[in-house]
Amino acid sequence: MTKQLLTSLKKEMAPFEKANRNASIRQLFNTLVPFFALWYAAYLSLEVSYLLTLALSVIASGFLVRIFIIFHDCCHNSFFKSRKANKIIGTIAGVITLFPFTQWQRDHSIHHATSSNLDKRGTGDIWVLTVQEYIDAPFWTKIGYRLYRNPFIMFGLGPIYQFLIINRFNRKDAKWKERLNTYITNISIVALYSGLCWLIGWEAFLLVQLPIFLLSGSAGIWLFYIQHTFEQSYFEVDSEWEYVKAAVEGSSYYKLPKILQWLTGNIGFHHVHHLSPRVPNYLLEEAHNESEALQHAPTITLAKSLESLRFKLWDEENKNFVGYKAVKKYIQKSNTVVTDKA
Repeated sequence: MTKQLLTSLKKEMAPFEKANRNASIRQLFNTLVPFFALWYAAYLSLEVSYLLTLALSVIASGFLVRIFIIFHDCCHNSFFKSRKANKIIGTIAGVITLFPFTQWQRDHSIHHATSSNLDKRGTGDIWVLTVQEYIDAPFWTKIGYRLYRNPFIMFGLGPIYQFLIINRFNRKDAKWKERLNTYITNISIVALYSGLCWLIGWEAFLLVQLPIFLLSGSAGIWLFYIQHTFEQSYFEVDSEWEYVKAAVEGSSYYKLPKILQWLTGNIGFHHVHHLSPRVPNYLLEEAHNESEALQHAPTITLAKSLESLRFKLWDEENKNFVGYKAVKKYIQKSNTVVTDKA
């Protein structure tokens, strides 16, 4: 893509950067009602078979992911025109999904402003090391990195650590409004969970809520992972980094089956979202289809996405993700160059 074309892409998104109140309300209705109905059905199914409970939990977890997408849109002030309405609905959705609205809104805005920037990593993103950084890292940093990027830890323990623990605390320099929103979210979660435990018993609550939480949490982390971890992604140092290029080439188009696309709120059109965060989720596909250039963005199918699990490090020289095996080749190549110079 030429620089002129990349710049014009941003302008093409302008017509889609308008929230539609009726569409947003419909999405609230067709997301929240089925989720609560499925949750209640899963509870009733405990008297029949726990296999049925688990089956209903799988479906309910999909709707919980969809609730998170609504929360996510509210954080971008793209779900409603009113900032106040976005904050109210976003905070409520945050209680359901265990995310503090104001805190996550800040971190996520930093992620959008620095995504794929090698010099500005560390806030709202997944830990990525370059090959050289990994080689130079201390032994325990290497161990920590390998554990962090182990699929069983990232997608298994990751949701528990991030959603249940990290999300409960404010950052040290958080302002009062951010702290207050986190306190309100935490108190509301405790009240909601305590009320449900009192109403149906803590055992029944855990048997229903735990699989929904784990499945939706794993799916959420997976979506975030695959949206930026694909072989021919885009990472540059700050002096070479370009916002539009980072959005279009550093974010994937995750082409999912229609039912999964619907449940995930079209977030697979992540290149469109990063290009223009003010486009509400229900207009992402239309924005993608209306732009010929965006249809040539990095496309990943459901089957192909599994290959991304082997991508661990960013190779700055070849501009692609590689596995740990590449480290040995990288060292051998460096030694050969040093020997030749000597």
